Amino acid sequence: MSEASPRLRWQCRRGMRELDELLQSFLECGYAQLDDAQRLTFERLLTTQDNLLLEYFMGRSVPRDSDTADVVAKIRHAAHP
Repeated sequence: MSEASPRLRWQCRRGMRELDELLQSFLECGYAQLDDAQRLTFERLLTTQDNLLLEYFMGRSVPRDSDTADVVAKIRHAAHP
């Protein structure tokens, strides 16, 4: 699957506007460059609570799992190249 599914687009909609914009933007511009394993990690990341996601994306916290940390870094880099 090279393009994001409608389900994935819906999961990127969050309770915080900042997260909404960041995740929707990444879905449009960065998701296609992820490999299959990274895409699964991205989907798992979307199950994370909004407050923790914000901590990750603001650089205040780092995911314990290195695969998740890598995807978070890609999302952060896409937002601020």
